[in-house]
Amino acid sequence: MRLIYAFIAGGLFGTGLYLSGMTDTTKVQGWLDIFGNWDPTLAFVMGGAILPMAVAWLLVPGRKPLAGGTFPTPPEPKLGRNLVLGSVLFGAGWGLAGLCPGPAIASLSYGGVGGVIFVLAMIAGMAVAPRVRQTLDSAVPAE
Repeated sequence: MRLIYAFIAGGLFGTGLYLSGMTDTTKVQGWLDIFGNWDPTLAFVMGGAILPMAVAWLLVPGRKPLAGGTFPTPPEPKLGRNLVLGSVLFGAGWGLAGLCPGPAIASLSYGGVGGVIFVLAMIAGMAVAPRVRQTLDSAVPAE
């Protein structure tokens, strides 16, 4: 049953990415170009994601997921090196390519080499990240 829920959620997520324009790299880069041809429409996409999730975090305590298990704990609000470094790297990749992980995977269905190269680079980055984090933590322990 969990796989059915995951398939439905993934399909809904992918449809939302497509309908909102998040798989269109020019739209995303237009959102980031605040001094040029700025496109503010993705603010509605972000609000459409952030607001329901904020409500969901308020409703989670004392509940169990339909498919069993437990809900994840809310993220730690502490601002640290890992959060800052991860945010900078994510933002740089998003700004340069106009894609983040979800839309990048969805964009593979369009064909073309650009999306494949991005996803391969993303996977390589994910594979290297734990070793880089371990090296950083051993050089300068995080607080």
